Amino acid sequence: METHGVNPRAIATMVEDGIDISTHTSNHVDEYRNIDFDYVITVCDHAREVCPYIPSNAQQFHHNFKDPAKATGTEEEIMAEFRKVRDEIKKFAKEFVDKFIAV
Repeated sequence: METHGVNPRAIATMVEDGIDISTHTSNHVDEYRNIDFDYVITVCDHAREVCPYIPSNAQQFHHNFKDPAKATGTEEEIMAEFRKVRDEIKKFAKEFVDKFIAV
């Protein structure tokens, strides 16, 4: 998988929720090959299909989120899609922690 910069709309959407991701980066999966994770979560079907095997004892999970970068329409319609996906990811993350981490 190739790496990309962080989408400026994603940065703006997260700032609205009080989270600054402006210094975050998109890293290649190879950078994590030697880490034995507890969990590996893929969040889009494309990543699930093309990510190389990661040698780990990690429990693997998948949840497909729509890619808001592919949204079309007015700026407000596109931002609405980013907000929708942000909120879906937030809900998924909270439920994941409640189910698997906060035992």
